[in-house]
Amino acid sequence: MADVRPDGQQVTLQDVADRAGVSLTTASRVVNDGSRKVGKDLADRVNKAVAELGYTANLQARAVATGQSTMIGVALRDISDPYFSSIAAGLIEVADAGKLLVCMTSTVAHEDAEREYVALMRAQRARAVVLVGSRSDNTAARDALRAELDAFTRSGGRAACIGQNLLGVDTVLPENRAGAEALARALAALGHRRFAVLAGPRSLLTGQDRTNGFRDGLRAWSVPLDPARVVHGELSRDGGYQAMSEILAAGEPLPGCVFAVSDIMAVGALARLRAAGIDVPGDVALAGFDDIPTLRDVYPPLTTVRLPLRRLGEIAARLVLSGDAPQPRVVPVPGEVVLRDSTRPRPPSAAEHAPIPPAAGPAAARPAG
Repeated sequence: MADVRPDGQQVTLQDVADRAGVSLTTASRVVNDGSRKVGKDLADRVNKAVAELGYTANLQARAVATGQSTMIGVALRDISDPYFSSIAAGLIEVADAGKLLVCMTSTVAHEDAEREYVALMRAQRARAVVLVGSRSDNTAARDALRAELDAFTRSGGRAACIGQNLLGVDTVLPENRAGAEALARALAALGHRRFAVLAGPRSLLTGQDRTNGFRDGLRAWSVPLDPARVVHGELSRDGGYQAMSEILAAGEPLPGCVFAVSDIMAVGALARLRAAGIDVPGDVALAGFDDIPTLRDVYPPLTTVRLPLRRLGEIAARLVLSGDAPQPRVVPVPGEVVLRDSTRPRPPSAAEHAPIPPAAGPAAARPAG
């Protein structure tokens, strides 16, 4: 039923109250799920009137009246990356259960863009904002973002982030460095000795944390990591493809094992190795980080560090929807090393010193479509 009266005017909450035979205040408490509860008989009458009239609440008017809307703003680095979309799914599930609207944007790991989005959410009287993704080493931009978050929370909003604990808000903290260290130890225990790292963008703190943790784990086995074998690139499939191309262009000897700081980069690296006719794991072992859902379709199955991605989103949503805390809360979330076929055990041997097979034709150096 349309929410208009016979005279063409919008159905109002007063119309609902009149149809139900209750006061406007009672109708408002039922429709807006207010803190003061209404008896079942009256609530049933109001809900029946809402259904008969097709009434829809004016959310903008409610936001003005209460100082907050039912909106949660969520800023992601890249919604096309399964890492971020999986986190978003968990966040949306919690918000949906609370009858809240999620307004999502993609900020490409840019603190200036995040700051502008938080300012927009403050102007829209959003109930909360959640920032999903790594911080960068741009301290000026980070400080400006933190100031905008302070303004948002002073206006009555709640804020949380998934990433480094650097913004002075509730934080869900993936243990990136510890997870990468554990992975390096596990790979060294399998017999791998010569490594390369696809490290992501230079400025991204998550890439730095995972690279440094991996180096720590190798150091525990007295295995060196040649700085020339740490290659930076975009945190994407094509970024992994291009970074792997740089490793191959460096010439012999071929690394025995390649660690990509994200699974999505590892998928690109796998494509590049196949284009060059290099067998994984026979010639080169490969590992990633995150355990994104699409890995179930990757062959060989990829060794990785599993993060509970949907759970990260759920935790962040519950933090911003719970009551105020005296101090910002930090929830560490450990990773779990998952060893799969892409890193079969390999004792130190001549296999790690094999020359690089020739590329498979002229198209091998181009990113696949």
